Amino acid sequence: MELRHLRYFVTLAEELHFGKAAERLHIAQPPLSQQIRQLEKELGFELFYRTKRNVRLTEAGQVFLGEVQQIMRQLQQAIQVGRQTSRGEIGQLVVGFVSSAAYNILPTILRTFRSHVPGVSIELHELTTDQQLKWLREGRMDVGFLRPPVEDNKFSCETIFQEPLMVALPEAHLLANQSDIYWRSLANEPFILFPRILAPGLYDLIISLCQQAGFSPKVVQEAIQMQTIVSLVAAEMGIAIVPASLQNLQRIGVVYKTLQEPSPKVGLVADVGVAIAMIWRKNETSPTVLRLVEIVKQTAQQW
Repeated sequence: MELRHLRYFVTLAEELHFGKAAERLHIAQPPLSQQIRQLEKELGFELFYRTKRNVRLTEAGQVFLGEVQQIMRQLQQAIQVGRQTSRGEIGQLVVGFVSSAAYNILPTILRTFRSHVPGVSIELHELTTDQQLKWLREGRMDVGFLRPPVEDNKFSCETIFQEPLMVALPEAHLLANQSDIYWRSLANEPFILFPRILAPGLYDLIISLCQQAGFSPKVVQEAIQMQTIVSLVAAEMGIAIVPASLQNLQRIGVVYKTLQEPSPKVGLVADVGVAIAMIWRKNETSPTVLRLVEIVKQTAQQW
């Protein structure tokens, strides 16, 4: 039994006329009659009562028709789902992001992606850069948004956003009333920083800029998440160098100031500065993952 046999049967059951059914199927009447006979022989029961004047379904044929119509609907649904999957329009993605991405690129990416492919569900995980690399290697994650650089050649990595650094100060700090802060004026300040392993690119940039200003930062406290670092600044435990988008984190007791000399603009520090990169497996074949990558690249051109 082949799919065409079922299609011929349904068409004849709808028309109850061999000539009209054959015309709809774009075949001659004798081959249609032959195909129906073959189907009945394989099934072991008659589907139609035939006379010279009319054709009608047998009782078994009526029951069989209902089942076949259901099969055909399921088949059409399967075809539609297959096409959507091949275009990356349905499925599920696991996406990782560094905490600061929630204050700049992530909301725009999610809105844009959902507007283009609403059938794909996204499972989000807030992870540090090193955690995202681990998850990607283990196959637990599809796409990540992290701090470059990434030196593993198993991944594709593309910078999609960059921004300057700012200094977060307790609002009662002596420098809080100045419009701009020079790096050298931070030489004797207690720094709150994250461990280097979490985002070596950003960590090394901060240390390098401090050294260019003539000092090495005195780190008094480490924290994993940017939100925690800002909270510690509010508690007057020290100051912190943070991406400019952290200003969007409304935290009472903290003020953000622009930094001057040496310039922390990412464009002046190759591609290892205050950037966020998108990362995915280099051998990725999933249409859904590749669709997200395509949409993010298009969206990034507008920033």
